[in-house]
Amino acid sequence: MRTAALLQVGGKNIAIDCGPDFRAQMLRTGIDRLDAILITHQHNDHIIGLDDVRPFNFRNNMDMPVYCTAPVETELNQRFAYIFESQNRYPGAPQVQIHRISKSQPFEVEGQQVIPIELMHGRMPVLGFRFGNFAYLTDVRTIAKEELAKLDGLDTLVLSALHHSEHHSHLNLEQALKLVQQLAPGRTFLTHMSHRMGLHREVSQKLPENVALGYDGLTFTVD
Repeated sequence: MRTAALLQVGGKNIAIDCGPDFRAQMLRTGIDRLDAILITHQHNDHIIGLDDVRPFNFRNNMDMPVYCTAPVETELNQRFAYIFESQNRYPGAPQVQIHRISKSQPFEVEGQQVIPIELMHGRMPVLGFRFGNFAYLTDVRTIAKEELAKLDGLDTLVLSALHHSEHHSHLNLEQALKLVQQLAPGRTFLTHMSHRMGLHREVSQKLPENVALGYDGLTFTVD
């Protein structure tokens, strides 16, 4: 399925991205409440499942808090105009409350401080997120020095690595491993992988001891 994450902390459920598989992913978790969604960027594979917040609207009787940058907000308004319609709004449309964020300002979600990290996805700025000693970075190609400084002292890193070849907007495996070596987190899970990455058992044998390939349904605990 498409790359996404669910952070469970302090009794709250916080999703990162809501792509085309959002509904299936949420059903698989078995959770009955979603407290917020953080969006990394406006590409289809990270936002197009937004309509499926409706069951949480109905069940939890609340607008869904969505945290995103101004460009993402603009894109959401265009692709989901019916959600943000102010006149003659369809009664069953999803209920969403936008919270605008930027790379320059940490913010709080359900009592958890979040540090945004600007990543360059080719020429497009996107956001990664740091929660305590855990960071989630997807769709990365380059990171500026000042943003790298926000990633010191990580226990756990989730980092995208598309495949083995050079790519204009994603790290390949070699580049991702160099970044892991530079940041030196306690452990790293690789995500956003293409089918061209190869077989799990074969690629895993070539990875450093503290680096593993992610997979659908992967769960782990961060101290």
